[in-house]
Amino acid sequence: MAILSFRDVSFRFGGAPLLDSVRFTLEKGERVCLTGRNGTGKSTLMRMVLGEHEPDTGEIIQDSATRIAYLPQEIPDLPGTVAEIVRDGAAHHVQDGDWKIELEAERWIEKAGLPAEMAFSELSGGQKRRVLLARALASEPTLLLLDEPTNHLDIDSIAWMEDVLLSSGVALLFVTHDRAFLRRLSTRILELDRGRMYDWACDWDTFLSRKQAMLEAEEKNWSDFDRKMAQEEVWARKSPKARVARNEGRVRALQKMRDERSSRRVRQGAVQMQINEAERSGRKVLEAKDVSFWWGDRPLLKNIDTIVTRGEKVAILGPNGSGKTTLLRVLLGELPPKSGSIVTGTNLEILYFDQMRSQIDPEATVRDNIAEGRESVTIGGVQRHVVTYLQDFLFSRETALQKAGSLSGGERNRLLLARLFTRSANVLVLDEPTNDLDMETLDLLESLLVEFDGTVLLVSHDREFLDNVATSVLAIAEDGQVTEHVGGWSDWRREMNQREALEAAAQARKRPAAPTSEVPAATSPTTRKLSYKETRELESLPALIEKLESEQSSLGEAMADPSFYRKPADEIAKTNARLAQLETEIASAYIRWDELGG
Repeated sequence: MAILSFRDVSFRFGGAPLLDSVRFTLEKGERVCLTGRNGTGKSTLMRMVLGEHEPDTGEIIQDSATRIAYLPQEIPDLPGTVAEIVRDGAAHHVQDGDWKIELEAERWIEKAGLPAEMAFSELSGGQKRRVLLARALASEPTLLLLDEPTNHLDIDSIAWMEDVLLSSGVALLFVTHDRAFLRRLSTRILELDRGRMYDWACDWDTFLSRKQAMLEAEEKNWSDFDRKMAQEEVWARKSPKARVARNEGRVRALQKMRDERSSRRVRQGAVQMQINEAERSGRKVLEAKDVSFWWGDRPLLKNIDTIVTRGEKVAILGPNGSGKTTLLRVLLGELPPKSGSIVTGTNLEILYFDQMRSQIDPEATVRDNIAEGRESVTIGGVQRHVVTYLQDFLFSRETALQKAGSLSGGERNRLLLARLFTRSANVLVLDEPTNDLDMETLDLLESLLVEFDGTVLLVSHDREFLDNVATSVLAIAEDGQVTEHVGGWSDWRREMNQREALEAAAQARKRPAAPTSEVPAATSPTTRKLSYKETRELESLPALIEKLESEQSSLGEAMADPSFYRKPADEIAKTNARLAQLETEIASAYIRWDELGG
């Protein structure tokens, strides 16, 4: 039975309708991704589900037993402690006494790894997200609405959220730009496009190919329609037969075509942007020698030794609060290291995208944030009117005159990219550039960064973005140690998994054997003689491990080449899958070697 239904729902804020006769249903346990470009009405639809907006026409039907919880895109300011907030969520469904509410709240607080008595206002953005999710799930909803739930979360927290949501069994309707999150969770895709809802019962990659085919068919149909209409217009203007009674039907058909053409909602063009590349920097962009940094008595970064060369795309990984942004500032010379030294290269022209978007003046207009009162900007050596340039980033003439503070999160990110790309650079420093961007803009930004001949320093929680762009990783551990790795996020994760498996095997070898006083020595499991087959297997394992590790190293080197990520997506996926398989095979080989006494 459906827990939620939209039946011919329409809604508008002036102009064309955001929702135009939208129909869909959600069943219990479904996990549905709601997708569409920025500004298409995704958040509005969610607010309608919550009852904050009433439809102009149509109806929204909920099952009487449906309980809805909501995780908003913007983190609210909430009074109280973690325990009080999560307890408030549990109170919405526990009816049998305070002790059960307390027990349920404690369960979710422990599951989320949260400090129960800490004030919500004192938490990091990632911790606040965990509190809000714990409160929502403590209410045992039938349907959970999630609007960009991975914003402000580090990668480990995102993986935790995925596991929790998958195990909860709750129905989900979520909006996200995180493709890895989407691929793991979604069982179905609903797309909002020009007011209409399209229901795609398939995975994300299949959706992309089918959507492209649909748009190409639409374009062809419109082209055929326009050609036929043009022919009819010529006939109506030039032929006296158009005024003959027997041709009135043809005239009426032409009027119908005119009405249909005037009501057509053309798909908004994609973002068009390019990076103004400066003259090449020196071969060495920067070198860190035994660099450490701390705030007060707290060590934050320890013993950093790295060289970044021209053309590298370096991802900085670490949990929230580990110092990723601080590491960027230290490497750029904005913060002097407490020990060690930073040597920068020659001819560096640096552009910095900061995650707080502090370079945007909320009180200035959109156009003044770009041109600062000038009429034009220079892009690729060509003068362009600032409004025309803004249209490349999907800002209309009307929006160009609005204050930047009125823009949505995705629009502010696009505005900051537009501002940065008016300047030339050979080093791009990007701190969480993907937040709130729609998928098409994200894909374009990826392509630009891959093709950029300069150097990129990148902080992001978007795993797929990191895999597609990064050629190396600087990973910050909880103790502040910074290590360097080849490849993107998946390569680093595989390396960590393999290292953990090897450490576990080593620890197993160090553990003392179980007491064997009651077991005769001849039959003791720790001293038993290997069979002929086991002996041969033990002898073959070192060569097998060497072969597997050699293949793993070769694939890692291939993926470290920036040109690798220009290959077809299926080839990249196959390589990633083989590396994951190698990781499992190597770990299993080491464990078997340990079992056989190697």
